[in-house]
Amino acid sequence: MSKMNLNELRDKAYKTACEHGVHDQELSNNHFLCLVISELMEAVEADRKGRRANVDRYNKKIANSRICQGLDSDIPKERGYEVAYNETIKGSIEEELADAVIRLLDLAGLRGISLELANGDIDDCIEDMAEACKGESFTESIYSISTLPVIYDGIFDFSTAVNDMILSIFGLAKHLDVDLFWHIEQKMKYNELREKMHGKKY
Repeated sequence: MSKMNLNELRDKAYKTACEHGVHDQELSNNHFLCLVISELMEAVEADRKGRRANVDRYNKKIANSRICQGLDSDIPKERGYEVAYNETIKGSIEEELADAVIRLLDLAGLRGISLELANGDIDDCIEDMAEACKGESFTESIYSISTLPVIYDGIFDFSTAVNDMILSIFGLAKHLDVDLFWHIEQKMKYNELREKMHGKKY
């Protein structure tokens, strides 16, 4: 898979979170996992509403859109990417799954968790996770992912739980025919443009 290394994505997610004040105070693993689960629940809401990203699978070039090129006189060029993202991806299943992974990547960065387990043979791991989704509904798959930290508690270490949550979300995305790496990269770019704490308390 010629995609960005997961450890590189981890470092980028963590750096952006630090720059936006996410780690200005020390918070527990359970706090961060709760926020991951909140993103997964938003994916459920998006699924219930039938909200999928409105991007052409084979021509996903938001940056080349008229808006981003500054060719729309109503929208300043510096806001082009944000506007294009909001119009095509915001509130979709794809965005929420990307958000969940980004939060896990950030948590891995904060706790110094290596994602080498996932990088060993990522294609096979994701394929196995996607296969597991075939007999489940979307909500059942999300529930399985959300409960991994509890199921793993006392059996596997925390880093294994984080790795497996990431892989499971990628597996679900593959099952849904979603290019999750691409959506993560788009949301990371979007997050870099946002205000401190994304305008939220936490």
